[in-house]
Amino acid sequence: MLLVANTLPPRDVSGVGEQVLQLAAGLRQEGAEVEILGRGPGGVAGPKALFPLLVVPAVWRALRRFRPDVVQVHESDGGLAALLVAGLAPSLEPRPRLAALLQVSYREERRAVRPLRWGARLLGRPSAVEMRFRRFKAPLQIALGWLTARAAERVLAPSAATAAELRRDYRVGEVAVVPNAMGEKRAEGPADGPADGPADGGEGPAAAMAGSADGGEGGAGYLLVVGRLRIRKGVDVLLAAMPELLRRHPAARLLIAGDGEHRAALERVAAALGLGAAVSFLGRADAMRVRRLLRGAAALVVPSIYEGMPLVVLEAMEASVPVVASRVSGIPEVVEDGRTGWLVPPEEPASLAAALAAALDDPAAASRRGAAGRRLLAERFRPVHVARRWRRAVLGGGEAGSGE
Repeated sequence: MLLVANTLPPRDVSGVGEQVLQLAAGLRQEGAEVEILGRGPGGVAGPKALFPLLVVPAVWRALRRFRPDVVQVHESDGGLAALLVAGLAPSLEPRPRLAALLQVSYREERRAVRPLRWGARLLGRPSAVEMRFRRFKAPLQIALGWLTARAAERVLAPSAATAAELRRDYRVGEVAVVPNAMGEKRAEGPADGPADGPADGGEGPAAAMAGSADGGEGGAGYLLVVGRLRIRKGVDVLLAAMPELLRRHPAARLLIAGDGEHRAALERVAAALGLGAAVSFLGRADAMRVRRLLRGAAALVVPSIYEGMPLVVLEAMEASVPVVASRVSGIPEVVEDGRTGWLVPPEEPASLAAALAAALDDPAAASRRGAAGRRLLAERFRPVHVARRWRRAVLGGGEAGSGE
C-alpha cells in the first residue's frame, strides 16, 4: 500500500496526516506492507503549497520502485497524483487500485466561513484571513477535491455525514465510511525537520495543535478546548455560554489550547464579556502537554459548526474524558449523547451552558461517560479496526458502513 499525504506529524499539524499514520499502523498489524510518501528526505521536495504539483514525479518514482497494489491519496492535494495513477494504471503490473480519503467537503468548509449568530445576536465574524480563504483558496481546493474524487476508484470518508456531503458536492456515486483511529500510543511520523505550523485545509490532531505556554493548566476539573482557532470551531459560541455557566459554577475554568487566525478576535470577545481569569488562551502545545491537559480535564468541549470526524474527540476518549460537543457533521457518529458525552445544537450558547453545567454538577456521572468513551474507542476505533474496514472497502469492493 502506498499512502500519499502532504502533511504528516510531527513535521506538520494535520488530522489527515495523523489518520494516515494510524491507518498505516493498523494495516501493518494486519500484515500489509505500507509505504508513506510525504514531504522531506526521500519524499517530495519543496514547500507545502507546491505539493500537489511536486508530488507527481515522486509518485511516479514510487510506482516504479515499490509496485504497490493500492495507492491512496488524500484531500485536494492528491488531485494531480490521482490523475497520474489513473492514467498509468493500465500499463503497470500489478495494476494498482486508486483510493482517495477525503476528510471534509471543501464546499461545506467554504460555507462554514460565515458569521455566527444566536437569534439576533452576532456571536462572531470570520477574520480577514478566513475571508481570503473563502474567496480565493477554497475554490481551488474544491476543484482539486472534485478531481481527486472523480479520478479515484474508491472514495473514502471518515463519517457517514461527510460521505453524504462528498456524494452531493463532488457528485460521486459511492463513498465508503472508514473512520479515524486512535492507537494505544500516538503514531509518530518521520522526524525530518521542524514543525511547519497549522495546515490550511486539514483538521489537526489535538496533540499537535494545542498551545505551548508553560503555565496556566490549573487544577483538575477545568473545561478544555483543543484545536486550530477559526470561525467554524465555534469557540465564539462557547465564550457566549461562559457567563451563564459562571453564574451556576463561579469557579469554572476554560482552557483554550490552540492557535490560529481567529485567536485575536476570540481574545477580544473574552475581554468584552469580562471573563477574566475564567478563560485562559494557552497557544500552541506539544503532544505531551496536551495529554497532560486531557488527564486533568472535566470535559473536552467541541462547539464546532462544521467538522469531518475530529480526532480530538478520539484523543479525549483515549484519556477517558467525556465530550460536550455540537450535534454536527460526523460528531454524533462517535460521541453518544448520554453515554460518552453530551450533544447540543450548534450556535446555541444556552444549550451549551446547560450541558457544561451538567458535566460539572455531577463529576461521578461525567467520569462514567468518560470511561464509556474509552471502552467505545477500544471496541471500534483502534487502528486494527479501521484497517479491517479499509480492506473491506478498498480491496473487498463492499460498502463499509458506519458500524464495525
